[in-house]
Amino acid sequence: IQMTWDFAESTGASDAVGNFGVSINNIARIFDREGEKYPAGTSQRASATSHPLPDDTADAIVTDPPYYDAVPYADLSDFFYVWLRRAFSDGTVLPSDSLAPKQHECIVDQAKGQGADYFEQTMAQALGEARRIAKPNAVGVVVFAHKSTSGWETQLQALMNAGWIITASWPVDTEWGTRLRAINSAALASSVHLVCRPRENADGSLRTEVGDWRDVLSELPKRMHEWMPRLSSEGVVGADAIFACLGPALEIFSRYSRVEKSNGDPVPLKEYLEHVWAAVSKEAISTIFRDADASGLEPDARLTAVWLWTIGGGAKPTPEKANEEDEEDAEEEDAPKAAKVTGFSLEFDAARKIAQGLGIHLEKSESIVEVKGEKARLLSVAERTKHLFGKNAKETEAKPAPAKKKKQVTRSLFEEFEDAVPAAKATATELKAPPPGTTVLDRVHQAMIMFGAQRGELLKRFLVNDGVGANANFWKLAQALAALYPPGTDERRWVEGVLSRKKSLGQ
Repeated sequence: IQMTWDFAESTGASDAVGNFGVSINNIARIFDREGEKYPAGTSQRASATSHPLPDDTADAIVTDPPYYDAVPYADLSDFFYVWLRRAFSDGTVLPSDSLAPKQHECIVDQAKGQGADYFEQTMAQALGEARRIAKPNAVGVVVFAHKSTSGWETQLQALMNAGWIITASWPVDTEWGTRLRAINSAALASSVHLVCRPRENADGSLRTEVGDWRDVLSELPKRMHEWMPRLSSEGVVGADAIFACLGPALEIFSRYSRVEKSNGDPVPLKEYLEHVWAAVSKEAISTIFRDADASGLEPDARLTAVWLWTIGGGAKPTPEKANEEDEEDAEEEDAPKAAKVTGFSLEFDAARKIAQGLGIHLEKSESIVEVKGEKARLLSVAERTKHLFGKNAKETEAKPAPAKKKKQVTRSLFEEFEDAVPAAKATATELKAPPPGTTVLDRVHQAMIMFGAQRGELLKRFLVNDGVGANANFWKLAQALAALYPPGTDERRWVEGVLSRKKSLGQ
């Protein structure tokens, strides 16, 4: 675990805020207050796959299960376990093992031979026990927060295999954005609470009913159209909105013991979730452009808009180092440097499903997306300069760094623009605006780069003489991107600058 500068902590034995006395008294005050409202409860240690309670006894089941492969809980708990075990030395509260038990831990850990199948089976056993002890009309709440679609699919499949109907899902802001886990990470800012009901009859027996695949698919878009505007009105957007839509979508599917196609083949959850992602993506387009007609926008504009919407729009993107030389420079400087933003990243599988839902092949979108391993990155506008301003642009790749460390000189966008335009060495008055791009997104990005390079005359000729500004779709997309690009980024500043020229240009 690397040493990093973090929040200051007071000494536990001191008289300052945060010492043991203050912390214990704060907890004791809560116990005193809440103890007057509720009767005494009972706690008992047991395995989740073998619960001591009898059948149909619990009115509610609330659990925060392991998050797939996100945290090695048992290994991390060893740090505290050695002290807690000494506090309960008789062995009645904690096992007498020297370290925390790990043999049957329900997580994905390839080093221990525990893959997705192990997690799904073990989780289904635990959730099946939870359904056994729950009354037929009980409510269940499963808290889950994982950034990968594979983790979500496995957790949801386990819930359904255990005999639960997923009726709702709500993202609840339970996490600090400044916590260490969230810094330079794709960790969710909220925990999603899956609300469930036992798929049981009144007598407690498991209900078996076969659903028709055509009926399920016809109901899905209607349900998404009901929920997305509601979520948007409550400020739930992006990834949180996607996961919030899972509950209503899965209620359609999980109310049945299985769903079959017309030929009798069962429909796996994974296939249904592909349709859910498609329905969410299409509804997201309607949400982003609201009353505007997005039919005139090409696939690259649709993908860019939904991609930015998914990462949260108003949130700042994860900063990344441009290259190894930047890291070396940072080590030499005493003052910390701001990291260079190099696009907007998503987990590859999530990005693939978003693209697929819009009818786009992610692997064929290299002009706007870069795929590396398990990450997919929406390219920044500056990175698209050469693509947007012609293939005959002069190549100006950086020379290899000398043996002696030397601070790298970052080329300005003005210089990038000079290199990208064929007549790069001409004077500003001789330069011509580039030919309009083939798509509306290309044209918006071209205009953004000209504004960022402070080429006002070129931008005017591009919008007026070339007729780019006469296209209503151009301004419709620019307006949407102005709301979607994160604050503080060059993209947000550039597109707002282009929009500010609209009135002065008579558009």
